[in-house]
Amino acid sequence: MAYHFPDVRKTIPMPKGAEKEIDEILLTRYACYLIAQNGDSRKEEISFAQNYFAVQTRRAELVEQRLLDYERVKVRKNLSQTEKMLSGILYERGVDTKGFAIIRSKGDQALFRLNTQTLKRKMGVPETRPVADFLPTISIKAKDLAAEMTGLNVQSKDLKGQSKIEREHVDNNTAVRDMLTQRGIIPENLPPGEDVKKLQRKLDGDEKKVLKGTRKKK
Repeated sequence: MAYHFPDVRKTIPMPKGAEKEIDEILLTRYACYLIAQNGDSRKEEISFAQNYFAVQTRRAELVEQRLLDYERVKVRKNLSQTEKMLSGILYERGVDTKGFAIIRSKGDQALFRLNTQTLKRKMGVPETRPVADFLPTISIKAKDLAAEMTGLNVQSKDLKGQSKIEREHVDNNTAVRDMLTQRGIIPENLPPGEDVKKLQRKLDGDEKKVLKGTRKKK
């Protein structure tokens, strides 16, 4: 705590050209915050400082949330790209679109221990929307990792046909689930996230506001 209230010496002018050293205390930003929060809000300076730090705290919270939202949108896009790549690999190995959907569903069941319909009901996901659009970031990353593993192993093991590839994908999702549960993370018990499409629209809108404000300043 002493770091935030360092003692310093300051030289001040005195009559007839003399100088005098006095003891002072410098305040870090955190020290100012502590003084403001514990000060008498009836004093104008303290009231101003309290309002200032409240505004700055809220701004920091908004920035942090925006970064989290951006990360979630980004990993959702990554999952879409990974699944598109995996679909292409599987198509070359005798798995059609319907077969890929079944394999992906079986993988989800291994990861969440629930079938797709039950998982959707539990998370409040609309019937026509993908579960991944409402998963928390860590669950999206888990699905992405399992899909990446499947794509790699299908090629390295030269797997062909729906049954063998389905078994591989289930095993990979099971392995990812085991890793999470060993750290106390139960995928199906995590709270759902906000609809990724809504987040994307929100981020796009914020970006347009920033660009519009920048143009006005010019």
